[in-house]
Amino acid sequence: MSVALAGRSPSTFDIKSANLPLLALRLKSSELDVLADELQAQYGDMPDFFEDDGVVLDLALLPAEQAEASIDFQRVGELLHERRLRLLAVRGGSAQQQADAQALGLLLAPEARGPTPPAADATLPTADSAATAPEPPPPGALVIDRPLRSGQQVYARGRDLVLLAMVNPGAEVIADGHIHVYAPLRGRAIAGARGWAEARIFARDMRPDLVSIAGVYRTGDDPLPDTVWGRAASVRLASSEAGDKLIFEPIE
Repeated sequence: MSVALAGRSPSTFDIKSANLPLLALRLKSSELDVLADELQAQYGDMPDFFEDDGVVLDLALLPAEQAEASIDFQRVGELLHERRLRLLAVRGGSAQQQADAQALGLLLAPEARGPTPPAADATLPTADSAATAPEPPPPGALVIDRPLRSGQQVYARGRDLVLLAMVNPGAEVIADGHIHVYAPLRGRAIAGARGWAEARIFARDMRPDLVSIAGVYRTGDDPLPDTVWGRAASVRLASSEAGDKLIFEPIE
């Protein structure tokens, strides 16, 4: 027989477990001048892309010759702050790097759990935009039914983006989820903008200036094959130990 007994709790506070959405910045080099330049190139024309998101700095991808290098965490935090990001914690790194991070008041995040080995033909996502694997965007899509001219930008934060009219050269469309263009795509299309590697781009007429999925991109300087150029096609990301590839496939 169960028994229910009255308990006591503090009148001024509660402590509960919380699952907080965090971005993970996977540092591939300790050269912070290069990091500053690449952050500017990637997000310089999108000052409101982030909204004071918390960041875990992941040091696991530093090359072996930099694994023991001193890292100026103060400057990393300042560079992220310029992009409306907040450095909260550090994951991985040497004992000295972790000590330096703690000296600045940063937390030490636990190591990420290893993924379950996928099937041989499965896509291996490597882009990381959360402390664990990025969650797919929730249902629902932002629908745009007008052509986008050069210089115009649309961002579907946290969802898919559907466009019913042309994306002209010089225009930019961004989504945290998939991008569907039921018209010619001639501008820039950036899907999985916060690291969701399963995102895809679909276009009725594929002629992009640039396509990007989870940070992996291809510009119009690299011509697309005739099987997809100017045709209905899709783009997905495939990642493996050999590197990241954008897979363009015709839609029959």
